[in-house]
Amino acid sequence: MIYLEDLEVGQKASFGSYHVTRDEVIEFASKYDMQPFHLSDEAAAKTHFGRIAASGWHTCAMTMAMIATNVVETEQAGLGSPGVDELRWLKPVYPGDTLRIESEIVEVRPSRSKPDIGSFRTAVTVLNQVDVPVMTFTSIVLMRRRPE
Repeated sequence: MIYLEDLEVGQKASFGSYHVTRDEVIEFASKYDMQPFHLSDEAAAKTHFGRIAASGWHTCAMTMAMIATNVVETEQAGLGSPGVDELRWLKPVYPGDTLRIESEIVEVRPSRSKPDIGSFRTAVTVLNQVDVPVMTFTSIVLMRRRPE
C-alpha cells in the first residue's frame, strides 16, 4: 500500500491509455454537453474544430478513468479529492485519439488537524498519441498516512 510518507516532491509518473471513440464522444455530449460541434460533423465543420471534438468535460472524465485505474492498480491509500486547480484545455481531443497521463508531485503536506491523513498536489498533463498536451491541471488528493 502506498501512503503519504511514500510520496516525494518531484516524483514523476506516466500511466494510462484511453482510446477515444466517436460513439462515446457523441454519447457523452448527448447527455452532458449538447453543443453542436460535439454532436454533428456538419456543425463541427463550421468551427475551428473542423470535425467532431470531445467535450472538455469528457476529456476530464476519461482522465479520471485512467487516474482511478492507476490508484486501484498501485494500491494507494487515497481518500478522494477536494478539487483541482488551474484546469486548462489546450488542444481538442478527437475520436481516434489515444490519451495518456504524465504527472509530477509538486507538494506533500501532512494535515495539521487530522494526524492520520495528509494531502498532495500533482501537476497533471494529459497527452494524445503524438505526445501533444491536450489538458493540464493541478490535482489535490487526500491520502492516509502510514499507520503506526
